[in-house]
Amino acid sequence: AVRDLFAQDLVPEQSLASAARGLARIAELFKQASGHFALMETMTTRDYLAFRDKLSPASGFQSAQLREIEILMGLRDEQRIGLGHGGSYLDALRGTGDKPSPAYARVKSRLEDTPSLRDAMDEWLYRTPIQGSSPSDDDDDDVVADFCEAYLAAHASEMNRAARFARHEGLSDEDIERLNARYERAGESARDFLHAKDAHEGERARRRRIRAAALFVESYRELPLLAWPREIMDSIVKLEQAAVVFRQRHARMVERVIGRRTGTGGSAGVDYLDQTALRYRVFDDVWAVRTLQLREAALPPVANAEFYGLVAERY
Repeated sequence: AVRDLFAQDLVPEQSLASAARGLARIAELFKQASGHFALMETMTTRDYLAFRDKLSPASGFQSAQLREIEILMGLRDEQRIGLGHGGSYLDALRGTGDKPSPAYARVKSRLEDTPSLRDAMDEWLYRTPIQGSSPSDDDDDDVVADFCEAYLAAHASEMNRAARFARHEGLSDEDIERLNARYERAGESARDFLHAKDAHEGERARRRRIRAAALFVESYRELPLLAWPREIMDSIVKLEQAAVVFRQRHARMVERVIGRRTGTGGSAGVDYLDQTALRYRVFDDVWAVRTLQLREAALPPVANAEFYGLVAERY
């Protein structure tokens, strides 16, 4: 339902509260699922080993519902960790014989159910007015570029300020040099991120606008028209945090009960689960803008602030 809302060409402002509640509900569901692992932990290792063989060759790879959730959220195939013997997660779901399993059919159908929540959110952020400018405006590229440069200048000033506070008596010259280099790298990383240097050249301008919009919403959240968009972004982070905690909780339960054995379906067990918690991130841009955010007093002034007043706008 949340995905369908953001997949609209025009997202009504009054619907964002419903979207925020939906995202909060999903996060709470992940938290409830995480709590169930405590029940598994009431078994000793020997308790579990007494019947573990009866589960073979079943594996978490065969969890069609979790695969559907990942696909709907927007996890990309290139992010996935292989089974370890050349197969994909779809191969694990295929089943035996000529006829595909119901689980395989469900997941294949979900792959065709586009866009994902991530893609829909990207479209929404791409349309978000920055300094009052929209993508359809003739000078939008210049407005976005000016905002990025103004923000990066303020970010550089804040990094210099932070470096001054971090230097203190007792540091060696080598320590100070390392400290300065660390803050300098932070500035370079901020510039590379905001200018989407990691994106393909043809996608770079679009990705830059998406990231600039996310940063604009987070930075100027007090403006009335940005209050609910900012709530949406915070809800997205809460959702993915709950999903990551679910994966981490699963890994710790497995390690506690059976250690670092090979998984029943032939996976790397705990090592595989730990990797999914690290790599299976969907809303990486929304997370990343937190690294770039500044104190309110350090923000560059917002242009055209009256645009973001309480009016019936849609974008």
